[in-house]
Amino acid sequence: MRALPPLVIEPIVRAALLEDLGRAGDVTTDAIIPAAATTTVQLVSREPGVVAGLPLAVLAWQFVDPAISIEQHLPDGSRVEPGSVIATATGPARGLLTGERVALNFLGHLSGVATGTATIADAIAHTHAKVADTRKTIPGLRALQKYAVRCGGGVNHRFGLDDAVLIKDNHIAVAGGVRRAVEAARAHAGHLVKIEVEVDSLAMLAELLEVGADVVLLDNFTPDRLRQAVALVDGAMVTEASGRITPETAVPIAEAGVDLISVGWLTHSARVLDIGLDHVSRP
Repeated sequence: MRALPPLVIEPIVRAALLEDLGRAGDVTTDAIIPAAATTTVQLVSREPGVVAGLPLAVLAWQFVDPAISIEQHLPDGSRVEPGSVIATATGPARGLLTGERVALNFLGHLSGVATGTATIADAIAHTHAKVADTRKTIPGLRALQKYAVRCGGGVNHRFGLDDAVLIKDNHIAVAGGVRRAVEAARAHAGHLVKIEVEVDSLAMLAELLEVGADVVLLDNFTPDRLRQAVALVDGAMVTEASGRITPETAVPIAEAGVDLISVGWLTHSARVLDIGLDHVSRP
C-alpha cells in the first residue's frame, strides 16, 4: 500500500487547521487550560472497521505543537474492534485539545472510506473481481480518499480527467456513436493513455467490440446480462461493472465474472468510523 507523501498531505492539514483556528486561535482551550499543563490521550475505535488517515492526525497535532509526541500502535490498513487503541499522544494539553477535532475529522472520515471499501472487498473476496473507487470525491480530498480506498483493500480508478479516457453516454451521443467517439479518442490520446467506454446494452457492447478499447464499463447491467457481456468480451477488454452497487448486490455482480466493480458511495457518501479521544492522565 503506497503511503501518501508529505507534499500531498501537508497543505491539506494546514488548510484544515487554519479553517478551525480562524483569527484568534482556540479561545476555549487557551482560557481554561494552563500553558504548562501536559497530558496523555489515546485514539480509540468505538466500532469495528479499518484504520486510514492516521498520518494526517499525527501531522495535525505536530503542526499545532511540535512538542507533542505520538506513538502509533496500529498502521493504516489495520482492522480494529471496539476498544482498539490506535495511537497514544503525549504532550502540551493545549496543543492536544486544539488539534483534536482536525485530527479526528481526518481519521474518522478516511477510516470510514476504508471500512466501506472493506465491506465490499470482503464480500467479493471469493471472486477475482476488485472493488474500485470513482471520481465522485470530496473536492480537495481526492488523493486522501483514494488512499483510504487502498487501505480498505480496494483499487483506484482514474485520478482525474487527464490520466485516462472514459467515454460515457453523453460523449457518445454528441460524437455520433461509439465508433466515432473511440476513433476520435484514439487519434487524440497518447500511446500510454488507456481508453474505457461505457455501454448500457449488449448491442452497444457488440458495436464497441468491433472498434475495440482497453476497458468496457457495463453500466447498470443485471448479473445475467453481465455474464453474457463477459462471455462476449472473452478477454478482449477489462470488464467493469457499475450502478448503485451495495455489499449485497456486489456478490452476484462479481460472480458474473467482471474484473472490476466501481462504487461511488465509497467516497461521496462514506459513513464516518466512530473513533474517540480518551483522556489517560490529568494535566
